Amino acid sequence: MADAKKVTMDDLLKANEDASKKVVAGDTVNGKVISIKKHEILIDLGSQGVGLVPRREASFVKDLKLGDEVTASVIESEMDDGYVLLSLRKAVKDKGWDEIQSKLDDAEIVEITPYDANRGGLLVEYEGIRGFLPVSQLSAEHYPRVGSADKDEILQRLNSLVGKPIKVRILDAIKRENKLIFSEKEAIKDGLAERFSSLKVGDTIKGVVTGVVDFGVFVNVDGIEGLVHISEISWERVNNPSDYVKIGDEIEAKIIAIDKERLSLSMKQLMEDPWLHEVESLKKGSKVEGTVTRITPFGAFVQISPAVEALVHVSELGEGSDVDPEKVFTLNERKSFTVLDIDKEGRKISLSVDK
Repeated sequence: MADAKKVTMDDLLKANEDASKKVVAGDTVNGKVISIKKHEILIDLGSQGVGLVPRREASFVKDLKLGDEVTASVIESEMDDGYVLLSLRKAVKDKGWDEIQSKLDDAEIVEITPYDANRGGLLVEYEGIRGFLPVSQLSAEHYPRVGSADKDEILQRLNSLVGKPIKVRILDAIKRENKLIFSEKEAIKDGLAERFSSLKVGDTIKGVVTGVVDFGVFVNVDGIEGLVHISEISWERVNNPSDYVKIGDEIEAKIIAIDKERLSLSMKQLMEDPWLHEVESLKKGSKVEGTVTRITPFGAFVQISPAVEALVHVSELGEGSDVDPEKVFTLNERKSFTVLDIDKEGRKISLSVDK
């Protein structure tokens, strides 16, 4: 049988000294919950006495019960009543910052649940630390693409994410500044890179409309953001994209360009071009009737069929450079014209005014 380790007098004295060592403010101590009252919680610290945690300091610790082992920070080593004043909140935060730094260093994907929102983004608490998920760091699925003036709608869209879990990476964490920033974009970027590599110009995709703005339509294509510019919505003139789609609609579109962050899409290129059909009935020198739709310094635009708009250049209005098209035409008036030229490749038709 092996000899038991010999315990010396020095060992006993050192053990006794460690057990009776007085705590000081800033220490971290371990103990067991021995009392839970309305305004205070008592912690048995063994030879170091009894610690008192004000109830407000432990309100965020869920399901605390008698006998639980806890870690606390010393705020005051000895109060008038002999208790050691403790904080569970500070200990949890210190531990939380350590966890956060570890996850930041490892670029680990974590799950957060926002508890509130403002127009700048989502408010989050993670590992006992308050943080922020900026709107600019949301994925295409969650980014509130609305008109710049629709601030209430932006907030409404962000509020719809409160209470819902979101996968993110930690973008920035600075303990001394109490700064904690998250990014959903960073959490999905690896998957997006793989999806981007599988796409090519000319592909037809399906996506969900996430925003309708003056200049076009934003579409979520399996996590990748796409934009259908207003000029690519329809072959006819589009004044308001919201007349064609609404948020939540599923659409089909053709990829016409790809960059590192976004797809350029076209809805109209999946439709038959009515211009090509309607222009077949026109010939150079033929007479047509049309309605003046726009007047500019260089001439007037005329709608001669539902899909075909033509130009009467200012040079066709008379000799000299001082002819004012606004004195020749009136908006929405209907007149007779002659077809001067048809450029199918450039989709241009030139007219002259019949006298």
